[in-house]
Amino acid sequence: MIVMGGVIGSGIFMNPYVVARQVHTPFLIFGAWLFGGMVALLGAFLYAELAARRPDLNGQYAYLREAYHPLVGFLYGWVLLLVIQTGGMAAVAVTFARYFLSLTGLPIPDGLVAVTALATLTAINCLGVRSGSNAQSFLMVLKILAIAAIAAAGLILARGTNQSWTPLLDRPISFDLLTAFGAAATPVLFAYGGWQTASFMAAEMRDPKRDLARAMLIGVLGVLALYLSINLAYLRVLGVEGLAANTTPATAVVRQVMGAAGETITAIAITVSTLGFLSQAMLTAPRVYFTMAADGLFFPAVARVSERTRVPVVAIILQGVWAMVIALSGRYEQILNYVVSVDFLFIGLTGSCVFAFKGRSPGHPYTTILFCAACWFVVANTIYRYPGDTVLGLLILSSGIPAYLFWRRKNTA
Repeated sequence: MIVMGGVIGSGIFMNPYVVARQVHTPFLIFGAWLFGGMVALLGAFLYAELAARRPDLNGQYAYLREAYHPLVGFLYGWVLLLVIQTGGMAAVAVTFARYFLSLTGLPIPDGLVAVTALATLTAINCLGVRSGSNAQSFLMVLKILAIAAIAAAGLILARGTNQSWTPLLDRPISFDLLTAFGAAATPVLFAYGGWQTASFMAAEMRDPKRDLARAMLIGVLGVLALYLSINLAYLRVLGVEGLAANTTPATAVVRQVMGAAGETITAIAITVSTLGFLSQAMLTAPRVYFTMAADGLFFPAVARVSERTRVPVVAIILQGVWAMVIALSGRYEQILNYVVSVDFLFIGLTGSCVFAFKGRSPGHPYTTILFCAACWFVVANTIYRYPGDTVLGLLILSSGIPAYLFWRRKNTA
């Protein structure tokens, strides 16, 4: 539930139209979603290998710290708090707000709704791991059922457009095609991202060597099946042009089957899905900030655990408040670009930790090299296509260097 909950948020409901505006044939659109799924699956194998090799380490921050240098681990935690996790949460909270308001018709700003949702889930997770994980599991089951129902409606019940799958490409094979496919892969990888956050909970698992590996593989395969099914439904019902023109494709598919009631049902499904993603983010990522502080590289208060609830309350609140700030300050597409560019830089780098830990996963080193190259291709392409959006994330990354030096000097003293 934690792996799948970290992946499935608003991306599968919003991002398909972004993909269809970058590439314009069913083959390329479906290929982009398949490519993203394969990258996520390769990553799941690598992270499972890392968990098996070093079950004593608490996830991605610790892998980078031990394989390379404490500075590398710190920079990851720094941008996780200021860009990656909170930016992703902000984008999903904004999506939740839009659908919640369309569902209720309340005359209030969407920013206020987004902030309220983030504040509520922050409070729930401050009550303890049990309350946070129970909320996560309940919301995850609901959104799996919702996505499966939308896919079934599009593939079985709705009228198809008889969209042809030829020609395969929308332009000659060229550098332009490569960068366009890379631009399409950016929102896809954002939609698939989040499976790696389950590794943050490794130190709290009874047997991470076994359980984290199983969770990664089963969770990513489950998401892959759901995402490919619902995209086939979108293409069958809307076609390429209809998908590119429709910013809420799930609503359009269900509306064709159920009429006006379909819009309400879809809005409910998406609000539940986005809440499930936010719940997972609140549950997992604060463990990274806690570990940084325990290493003496962050505010000491972040390393404190509540005696009553046994959770890092300050770390959870810090993350929630910063996500609220981002939700009030950016556009969905802008947030998406600067989150992906920094996130996949470190995901690829974490995959390469297998070399340092002398991993022997199937296909290594070739699959490891392929995974790292795919991640860094998306980073380079995002910077090339959207330099204005990505420069903010890179500037925040750079600001982590003096911050690390400050805390290291303070800790040494």
